Amino acid sequence: MAMLLPPVPEVTRSRRTLRVAMVAHSAYERDNRVMRVARALADRGDQVVVLALRTHAGLPAEERMDGVCVLRIQDRFEKEADSPLAALRPLLRFTLAAARRLHALARAPHGDGPFDLVHVHNVPDFLAFAAWPARWRGARVILDLHDLVPEFYASRFTAGERSPVVAALQACERMSAAVADHVIVANDLWRDRVVRRSARQEACSVMLNHVDERVFRPRPRRRAFGEGGPLVLFPGGLQAHQGLDVAIRAFARLLVQRPDARLHLVGDGSEKPALQALVESMGLQRSIRFFAPQPLAAIAERMADADLGIVPKLANGFGNEAYSTKILEFMAVGVPVVVSRTRIDTHYFDPCEVRFFESGDDAALAQAMAEVLDNAQLREELVEAGLARAARERWGAHRQRYLGLVDALVATGRAPVAEAAGAC
Repeated sequence: MAMLLPPVPEVTRSRRTLRVAMVAHSAYERDNRVMRVARALADRGDQVVVLALRTHAGLPAEERMDGVCVLRIQDRFEKEADSPLAALRPLLRFTLAAARRLHALARAPHGDGPFDLVHVHNVPDFLAFAAWPARWRGARVILDLHDLVPEFYASRFTAGERSPVVAALQACERMSAAVADHVIVANDLWRDRVVRRSARQEACSVMLNHVDERVFRPRPRRRAFGEGGPLVLFPGGLQAHQGLDVAIRAFARLLVQRPDARLHLVGDGSEKPALQALVESMGLQRSIRFFAPQPLAAIAERMADADLGIVPKLANGFGNEAYSTKILEFMAVGVPVVVSRTRIDTHYFDPCEVRFFESGDDAALAQAMAEVLDNAQLREELVEAGLARAARERWGAHRQRYLGLVDALVATGRAPVAEAAGAC
Protein backbone atom coordinates (compact mmCIF):
# COMPACT_ATOMS: atom_id res chain seq x y z
CA MET A 1 0.00 0.00 0.00
CA ALA A 2 1.34 3.42 -0.93
CA MET A 3 1.64 6.06 1.76
CA LEU A 4 0.59 9.19 -0.06
CA LEU A 5 0.44 12.82 0.87
CA PRO A 6 -3.29 13.53 1.38
CA PRO A 7 -5.33 15.82 -0.84
CA VAL A 8 -5.75 19.36 0.47
CA PRO A 9 -7.92 22.28 -0.62
CA GLU A 10 -6.61 24.60 -3.31
CA VAL A 11 -4.53 27.45 -1.92
CA THR A 12 -6.38 30.76 -1.80
CA ARG A 13 -4.90 34.09 -2.79
CA SER A 14 -4.84 35.21 0.84
CA ARG A 15 -2.18 32.60 1.63
CA ARG A 16 1.11 34.04 2.85
CA THR A 17 3.90 33.97 0.28
CA LEU A 18 6.59 31.54 1.37
CA ARG A 19 10.33 31.83 0.88
CA VAL A 20 11.73 28.43 -0.09
CA ALA A 21 15.27 27.24 -0.82
CA MET A 22 16.10 24.02 -2.64
CA VAL A 23 19.52 22.39 -2.53
CA ALA A 24 20.49 19.80 -5.14
CA HIS A 25 23.91 18.53 -6.19
CA SER A 26 22.69 18.23 -9.78
CA ALA A 27 22.08 20.22 -12.94
CA TYR A 28 18.74 21.92 -12.29
CA GLU A 29 17.82 22.11 -15.98
CA ARG A 30 18.14 18.31 -16.27
CA ASP A 31 16.69 17.26 -12.89
CA ASN A 32 13.00 16.68 -13.47
CA ARG A 33 12.17 15.98 -9.83
CA VAL A 34 13.71 19.22 -8.58
CA MET A 35 12.21 21.27 -11.41
CA ARG A 36 8.70 19.95 -10.78
CA VAL A 37 8.53 20.95 -7.12
CA ALA A 38 10.34 24.27 -7.64
CA ARG A 39 7.96 25.26 -10.42
CA ALA A 40 4.91 24.17 -8.40
CA LEU A 41 5.84 26.61 -5.64
CA ALA A 42 6.82 29.41 -8.01
CA ASP A 43 3.60 29.02 -10.02
CA ARG A 44 1.50 29.78 -6.97
CA GLY A 45 3.58 32.84 -6.10
CA ASP A 46 6.17 31.59 -3.60
CA GLN A 47 9.76 32.83 -3.79
CA VAL A 48 11.98 29.91 -4.75
CA VAL A 49 15.79 29.79 -4.84
CA VAL A 50 17.60 26.66 -6.06
CA LEU A 51 21.27 26.01 -5.29
CA ALA A 52 22.64 23.65 -7.94
CA LEU A 53 25.60 22.72 -10.14
CA ARG A 54 26.92 24.42 -13.27
CA THR A 55 27.69 21.60 -15.66
CA HIS A 56 29.19 23.54 -18.57
CA ALA A 57 30.81 26.92 -19.05
CA GLY A 58 27.98 28.27 -21.17
CA LEU A 59 25.55 28.30 -18.25
CA PRO A 60 25.27 31.50 -16.18
CA ALA A 61 26.05 31.41 -12.47
CA GLU A 62 22.62 32.93 -11.81
CA GLU A 63 19.49 32.55 -13.90
CA ARG A 64 15.72 32.89 -13.55
CA MET A 65 13.82 29.98 -15.06
CA ASP A 66 10.01 29.88 -15.00
CA GLY A 67 9.94 32.11 -11.94
CA VAL A 68 12.63 30.12 -10.10
CA CYS A 69 15.95 31.75 -9.17
CA VAL A 70 18.68 29.23 -10.00
CA LEU A 71 22.08 29.81 -8.37
CA ARG A 72 24.81 27.54 -9.73
CA ILE A 73 27.23 27.57 -6.83
CA GLN A 74 29.77 24.96 -7.99
CA ASP A 75 31.19 23.91 -11.35
CA ARG A 76 31.22 20.28 -12.41
CA PHE A 77 32.14 20.09 -16.07
CA GLU A 78 33.31 16.49 -15.93
CA LYS A 79 32.37 13.44 -13.91
CA GLU A 80 34.50 12.81 -10.83
CA ALA A 81 36.98 9.94 -10.73
CA ASP A 82 35.35 6.58 -10.17
CA SER A 83 36.32 6.04 -6.53
CA PRO A 84 34.52 6.76 -3.24
CA LEU A 85 37.08 9.30 -1.97
CA ALA A 86 37.27 11.16 -5.26
CA ALA A 87 33.48 11.40 -5.32
CA LEU A 88 33.29 12.55 -1.67
CA ARG A 89 35.44 15.67 -1.92
CA PRO A 90 33.22 17.69 -4.31
CA LEU A 91 30.13 16.63 -2.34
CA LEU A 92 31.62 18.04 0.86
CA ARG A 93 32.63 21.24 -0.92
CA PHE A 94 29.13 21.65 -2.32
CA THR A 95 27.53 21.06 1.09
CA LEU A 96 29.70 23.73 2.72
CA ALA A 97 29.14 26.15 -0.16
CA ALA A 98 25.37 25.62 0.08
CA ALA A 99 25.37 26.21 3.85
CA ARG A 100 27.33 29.45 3.42
CA ARG A 101 25.08 30.66 0.61
CA LEU A 102 21.87 29.93 2.56
CA HIS A 103 23.31 31.83 5.51
CA ALA A 104 24.26 34.77 3.28
CA LEU A 105 20.89 34.87 1.53
CA ALA A 106 19.02 34.95 4.83
CA ARG A 107 21.21 37.81 6.14
CA ALA A 108 21.43 39.90 2.96
CA PRO A 109 20.66 43.53 3.89
CA HIS A 110 18.41 43.98 0.88
CA GLY A 111 17.09 40.44 0.83
CA ASP A 112 13.77 38.97 1.87
CA GLY A 113 14.81 37.56 5.24
CA PRO A 114 14.92 34.01 6.58
CA PHE A 115 13.59 31.04 4.64
CA ASP A 116 10.35 29.32 5.61
CA LEU A 117 11.44 25.98 4.15
CA VAL A 118 14.55 24.27 2.81
CA HIS A 119 13.92 21.28 0.52
CA VAL A 120 17.12 19.21 0.24
CA HIS A 121 17.48 16.67 -2.57
CA ASN A 122 19.96 13.82 -2.16
CA VAL A 123 22.53 12.48 -3.28
CA PRO A 124 24.30 12.86 -0.82
CA ASP A 125 22.18 12.44 2.30
CA PHE A 126 24.47 14.69 4.37
CA LEU A 127 23.48 17.58 2.13
CA ALA A 128 20.70 17.97 4.72
CA PHE A 129 23.28 19.56 7.03
CA ALA A 130 23.56 22.47 4.60
CA ALA A 131 20.11 23.48 5.86
CA TRP A 132 21.34 24.06 9.44
CA PRO A 133 21.88 27.86 9.04
CA ALA A 134 18.32 28.22 7.79
CA ARG A 135 16.98 25.83 10.41
CA TRP A 136 18.51 27.93 13.21
CA ARG A 137 16.46 30.82 11.86
CA GLY A 138 13.22 28.82 11.98
CA ALA A 139 13.05 27.13 8.57
CA ARG A 140 11.44 23.73 8.22
CA VAL A 141 13.47 21.09 6.38
CA ILE A 142 12.46 18.39 3.90
CA LEU A 143 14.96 15.67 2.96
CA ASP A 144 14.02 14.20 -0.41
CA LEU A 145 15.66 10.81 -1.01
CA HIS A 146 15.84 10.45 -4.78
CA ASP A 147 18.10 7.42 -4.25
CA LEU A 148 19.07 5.26 -1.28
CA VAL A 149 22.79 5.95 -0.94
CA PRO A 150 23.80 2.78 0.96
CA GLU A 151 22.19 0.59 -1.71
CA PHE A 152 23.61 2.70 -4.53
CA TYR A 153 27.12 2.49 -3.06
CA ALA A 154 26.86 -1.25 -2.53
CA SER A 155 25.77 -1.72 -6.15
CA ARG A 156 28.36 0.59 -7.68
CA PHE A 157 31.35 -0.60 -5.66
CA THR A 158 30.21 -4.22 -5.14
CA ALA A 159 30.14 -3.90 -1.35
CA GLY A 160 28.07 -6.22 0.83
CA GLU A 161 25.48 -5.14 3.38
CA ARG A 162 28.00 -5.79 6.17
CA SER A 163 30.60 -3.51 4.62
CA PRO A 164 31.81 -0.84 7.11
CA VAL A 165 31.24 1.82 4.44
CA VAL A 166 27.66 0.69 3.85
CA ALA A 167 27.06 0.72 7.62
CA ALA A 168 28.51 4.23 7.80
CA LEU A 169 26.25 5.37 4.96
CA GLN A 170 23.23 3.94 6.78
CA ALA A 171 24.24 5.89 9.89
CA CYS A 172 24.61 9.00 7.75
CA GLU A 173 21.11 8.44 6.40
CA ARG A 174 19.74 8.25 9.96
CA MET A 175 21.54 11.43 11.05
CA SER A 176 20.45 13.29 7.94
CA ALA A 177 16.84 12.22 8.43
CA ALA A 178 17.04 13.47 12.02
CA VAL A 179 17.89 16.95 10.72
CA ALA A 180 14.69 17.04 8.65
CA ASP A 181 11.12 17.68 9.73
CA HIS A 182 9.93 15.33 6.99
CA VAL A 183 11.49 12.76 4.67
CA ILE A 184 10.19 12.12 1.16
CA VAL A 185 11.13 8.84 -0.54
CA ALA A 186 10.91 8.09 -4.26
CA ASN A 187 8.94 4.82 -4.07
CA ASP A 188 7.02 2.59 -1.69
CA LEU A 189 9.61 -0.17 -1.43
CA TRP A 190 12.24 2.32 -0.33
CA ARG A 191 9.87 4.03 2.09
CA ASP A 192 9.39 0.76 3.96
CA ARG A 193 13.17 0.42 4.27
CA VAL A 194 13.75 4.05 5.34
CA VAL A 195 11.04 3.77 8.01
CA ARG A 196 12.68 0.62 9.38
CA ARG A 197 16.12 2.16 9.74
CA SER A 198 16.03 5.98 9.64
CA ALA A 199 12.72 7.86 9.88
CA ARG A 200 9.47 7.83 11.82
CA GLN A 201 6.54 6.47 9.85
CA GLU A 202 4.44 9.61 10.34
CA ALA A 203 7.32 11.78 9.11
CA CYS A 204 8.00 9.84 5.93
CA SER A 205 5.95 9.71 2.74
CA VAL A 206 6.25 8.74 -0.91
CA MET A 207 6.42 11.05 -3.90
CA LEU A 208 6.91 9.20 -7.17
CA ASN A 209 8.70 10.77 -10.10
CA HIS A 210 5.49 11.87 -11.75
CA VAL A 211 5.46 12.98 -15.38
CA ASP A 212 5.71 16.70 -16.00
CA GLU A 213 2.98 17.02 -18.64
CA ARG A 214 4.30 20.42 -19.72
CA VAL A 215 7.42 18.67 -21.02
CA PHE A 216 6.43 15.06 -21.71
CA ARG A 217 3.28 14.97 -23.80
CA PRO A 218 2.09 13.52 -27.13
CA ARG A 219 3.46 15.54 -30.03
CA PRO A 220 3.74 15.17 -33.80
CA ARG A 221 6.59 12.86 -34.80
CA ARG A 222 9.34 14.31 -36.95
CA ARG A 223 9.88 10.92 -38.57
CA ALA A 224 7.56 8.07 -39.52
CA PHE A 225 7.76 4.77 -37.66
CA GLY A 226 10.81 2.86 -38.84
CA GLU A 227 11.96 5.63 -41.16
CA GLY A 228 15.71 5.24 -41.70
CA GLY A 229 15.56 2.01 -39.72
CA PRO A 230 13.90 1.29 -36.35
CA LEU A 231 15.20 3.65 -33.66
CA VAL A 232 15.58 2.21 -30.14
CA LEU A 233 16.36 4.68 -27.37
CA PHE A 234 17.70 4.69 -23.82
CA PRO A 235 17.96 8.11 -22.10
CA GLY A 236 19.49 8.21 -18.62
CA GLY A 237 22.46 7.48 -16.43
CA LEU A 238 25.04 5.07 -17.78
CA GLN A 239 25.63 3.11 -14.56
CA ALA A 240 26.15 -0.60 -14.04
CA HIS A 241 22.69 -1.24 -12.57
CA GLN A 242 21.03 0.02 -15.78
CA GLY A 243 22.00 -3.21 -17.58
CA LEU A 244 23.18 -1.47 -20.74
CA ASP A 245 25.81 -4.09 -21.48
CA VAL A 246 22.89 -6.53 -21.73
CA ALA A 247 21.12 -4.09 -24.04
CA ILE A 248 24.13 -3.82 -26.34
CA ARG A 249 24.45 -7.61 -26.64
CA ALA A 250 20.69 -7.89 -27.20
CA PHE A 251 20.85 -5.26 -29.90
CA ALA A 252 23.56 -7.23 -31.69
CA ARG A 253 21.08 -10.13 -31.83
CA LEU A 254 18.33 -7.83 -33.10
CA LEU A 255 20.56 -6.65 -35.94
CA VAL A 256 20.50 -10.17 -37.40
CA GLN A 257 16.77 -9.66 -38.07
CA ARG A 258 16.82 -5.88 -38.43
CA PRO A 259 20.19 -4.85 -39.88
CA ASP A 260 19.00 -1.25 -40.33
CA ALA A 261 18.04 -0.82 -36.65
CA ARG A 262 19.75 1.84 -34.52
CA LEU A 263 20.30 2.16 -30.78
CA HIS A 264 20.89 5.58 -29.23
CA LEU A 265 22.18 5.89 -25.66
CA VAL A 266 21.70 9.42 -24.32
CA GLY A 267 23.39 10.28 -21.04
CA ASP A 268 26.56 10.01 -19.04
CA GLY A 269 27.88 7.92 -16.18
CA SER A 270 30.65 5.78 -14.77
CA GLU A 271 30.06 2.90 -17.21
CA LYS A 272 30.25 4.96 -20.40
CA PRO A 273 33.91 4.11 -21.27
CA ALA A 274 33.29 0.39 -20.73
CA LEU A 275 30.11 0.50 -22.82
CA GLN A 276 31.87 2.34 -25.63
CA ALA A 277 34.65 -0.24 -25.54
CA LEU A 278 32.07 -3.05 -25.72
CA VAL A 279 30.43 -1.47 -28.76
CA GLU A 280 33.81 -1.15 -30.49
CA SER A 281 34.86 -4.71 -29.64
CA MET A 282 31.62 -6.00 -31.22
CA GLY A 283 32.00 -3.77 -34.29
CA LEU A 284 28.67 -2.01 -33.69
CA GLN A 285 29.81 1.62 -33.98
CA ARG A 286 27.59 2.25 -37.04
CA SER A 287 24.47 0.96 -35.31
CA ILE A 288 24.94 2.13 -31.70
CA ARG A 289 25.66 5.77 -30.91
CA PHE A 290 26.27 7.66 -27.66
CA PHE A 291 24.97 11.18 -27.04
CA ALA A 292 25.72 13.66 -24.27
CA PRO A 293 23.09 14.50 -21.61
CA GLN A 294 20.52 17.06 -22.73
CA PRO A 295 17.96 19.38 -21.11
CA LEU A 296 14.56 17.83 -20.44
CA ALA A 297 12.77 19.55 -23.34
CA ALA A 298 15.33 18.18 -25.82
CA ILE A 299 15.12 14.71 -24.26
CA ALA A 300 11.31 14.75 -24.60
CA GLU A 301 11.57 15.56 -28.31
CA ARG A 302 14.14 12.83 -28.85
CA MET A 303 11.97 10.30 -26.98
CA ALA A 304 8.90 11.21 -29.01
CA ASP A 305 10.75 10.40 -32.26
CA ALA A 306 11.91 6.97 -31.08
CA ASP A 307 10.19 3.79 -32.24
CA LEU A 308 10.88 1.92 -29.02
CA GLY A 309 12.13 2.75 -25.53
CA ILE A 310 14.11 0.30 -23.42
CA VAL A 311 14.69 0.13 -19.65
CA PRO A 312 16.98 -2.92 -19.15
CA LYS A 313 17.82 -2.57 -15.43
CA LEU A 314 19.36 -5.49 -13.58
CA ALA A 315 17.10 -7.28 -11.10
CA ASN A 316 19.63 -7.31 -8.28
CA GLY A 317 20.66 -4.80 -5.67
CA PHE A 318 19.97 -1.17 -6.42
CA GLY A 319 18.46 -1.64 -9.88
CA ASN A 320 15.86 -4.08 -8.56
CA GLU A 321 14.20 -1.36 -6.47
CA ALA A 322 15.07 1.90 -8.26
CA TYR A 323 11.95 3.39 -9.84
CA SER A 324 12.57 4.37 -13.46
CA THR A 325 10.93 7.65 -14.50
CA LYS A 326 11.84 6.90 -18.11
CA ILE A 327 9.01 4.38 -18.36
CA LEU A 328 6.29 6.93 -17.69
CA GLU A 329 8.02 9.54 -19.84
CA PHE A 330 8.07 7.18 -22.84
CA MET A 331 4.40 6.43 -22.17
CA ALA A 332 3.56 10.13 -21.99
CA VAL A 333 5.01 10.84 -25.45
CA GLY A 334 3.30 7.80 -26.98
CA VAL A 335 6.22 5.38 -27.38
CA PRO A 336 6.04 1.68 -26.37
CA VAL A 337 8.53 0.45 -23.77
CA VAL A 338 10.38 -2.81 -23.19
CA VAL A 339 11.21 -3.19 -19.49
CA SER A 340 13.19 -5.74 -17.50
CA ARG A 341 11.25 -7.70 -14.90
CA THR A 342 12.44 -6.07 -11.66
CA ARG A 343 10.76 -5.97 -8.28
CA ILE A 344 9.97 -2.26 -8.52
CA ASP A 345 8.64 -2.23 -12.07
CA THR A 346 6.42 -5.30 -11.61
CA HIS A 347 5.11 -3.58 -8.47
CA TYR A 348 3.99 -0.48 -10.37
CA PHE A 349 3.33 -1.58 -13.98
CA ASP A 350 1.09 -4.18 -15.61
CA PRO A 351 2.04 -6.44 -18.55
CA CYS A 352 -0.60 -4.65 -20.64
CA GLU A 353 1.32 -1.39 -20.22
CA VAL A 354 4.89 -2.51 -20.96
CA ARG A 355 6.55 -5.51 -22.61
CA PHE A 356 8.46 -7.25 -19.82
CA PHE A 357 11.52 -9.48 -20.33
CA GLU A 358 13.67 -11.42 -17.90
CA SER A 359 16.35 -9.13 -16.51
CA GLY A 360 19.92 -9.87 -17.57
CA ASP A 361 18.85 -12.10 -20.48
CA ASP A 362 20.06 -10.53 -23.74
CA ALA A 363 18.27 -13.14 -25.86
CA ALA A 364 14.97 -12.37 -24.12
CA LEU A 365 15.50 -8.63 -24.58
CA ALA A 366 16.25 -9.10 -28.29
CA GLN A 367 13.08 -11.16 -28.69
CA ALA A 368 11.00 -8.54 -26.82
CA MET A 369 12.35 -5.70 -28.98
CA ALA A 370 11.67 -7.67 -32.17
CA GLU A 371 8.10 -8.50 -31.07
CA VAL A 372 7.19 -4.88 -30.43
CA LEU A 373 8.89 -3.57 -33.57
CA ASP A 374 7.26 -6.24 -35.79
CA ASN A 375 3.74 -6.23 -34.31
CA ALA A 376 1.75 -3.08 -35.08
CA GLN A 377 -1.24 -4.21 -33.00
CA LEU A 378 0.95 -4.85 -29.95
CA ARG A 379 2.57 -1.42 -30.35
CA GLU A 380 -0.83 0.23 -30.56
CA GLU A 381 -2.08 -1.56 -27.44
CA LEU A 382 1.04 -0.65 -25.46
CA VAL A 383 0.87 2.98 -26.57
CA GLU A 384 -2.83 3.28 -25.69
CA ALA A 385 -2.38 1.72 -22.25
CA GLY A 386 0.75 3.79 -21.65
CA LEU A 387 -0.92 7.08 -22.50
CA ALA A 388 -3.75 6.27 -20.08
CA ARG A 389 -1.28 5.40 -17.32
CA ALA A 390 0.79 8.53 -17.93
CA ALA A 391 -2.34 10.67 -17.74
CA ARG A 392 -3.10 9.26 -14.27
CA GLU A 393 0.50 9.86 -13.14
CA ARG A 394 0.87 13.39 -14.49
CA TRP A 395 2.36 15.88 -12.03
CA GLY A 396 -0.63 18.21 -12.34
CA ALA A 397 -2.83 15.58 -10.69
CA HIS A 398 -0.45 15.16 -7.72
CA ARG A 399 1.21 18.54 -7.16
CA GLN A 400 -1.40 19.70 -4.63
CA ARG A 401 -0.32 16.91 -2.27
CA TYR A 402 3.19 18.34 -2.24
CA LEU A 403 1.92 21.89 -1.73
CA GLY A 404 -0.24 20.65 1.14
CA LEU A 405 2.80 19.07 2.77
CA VAL A 406 4.77 22.30 2.45
CA ASP A 407 2.00 24.41 3.95
CA ALA A 408 1.43 22.00 6.85
CA LEU A 409 5.15 21.82 7.68
CA VAL A 410 5.56 25.59 7.63
CA ALA A 411 2.45 26.10 9.76
CA THR A 412 2.82 23.30 12.30
CA GLY A 413 6.13 21.50 11.74
CA ARG A 414 4.24 18.30 10.97
CA ALA A 415 2.92 16.70 7.80
CA PRO A 416 -0.82 16.27 7.35
CA VAL A 417 -2.18 12.85 8.26
CA ALA A 418 -1.30 10.59 5.36
CA GLU A 419 -3.83 8.30 3.76
CA ALA A 420 -3.32 4.74 2.56
CA ALA A 421 -4.10 4.06 -1.08
CA GLY A 422 -3.28 1.70 -3.87
CA ALA A 423 -0.19 1.94 -6.04
CA CYS A 424 0.25 5.57 -6.95
